[in-house]
Amino acid sequence: MTSVATIGYQAATVESFLTALRDGGVSLVADIRAVASSRRPGFAKSRLAGNLAGAGIGYAHLRALGTPAEGRAAARAGKHARMREVFRAHLATPAAQEELHALAALVRQEPRVCLLCFEADPEHCHRSLVAAALGQLLPINVVHLHPVDAE
Repeated sequence: MTSVATIGYQAATVESFLTALRDGGVSLVADIRAVASSRRPGFAKSRLAGNLAGAGIGYAHLRALGTPAEGRAAARAGKHARMREVFRAHLATPAAQEELHALAALVRQEPRVCLLCFEADPEHCHRSLVAAALGQLLPINVVHLHPVDAE
């Protein structure tokens, strides 16, 4: 069974993030943010891809697997059930299904893919829903990585 990782960078530094990925044996990060920008230094799309490349890790942005604006607003408001409802409806769209199948192809090709989003808690993030949908396409074991920063 193939292992797929997930990670959120909410509380991470670039260093702790990269360490968690390396320790987790990640070969490719699949960025599933609808908007791949970030106010956190090092996590906007171009800088992130560069940081990953420097660590020998590939990068793919699968925008159509990101949460629509309404779902992001619900998540920011702590309305996680509403976020999941919005995302499940979005995941049924042709664009999201096409990228879900593209993700499945990446998982088949790469030694270990990691789904990336902002939220630290995978239970409050749509990446858990993407992982569950991916599990309907191929047998996977999901491992949630948690960057740890020194206090």
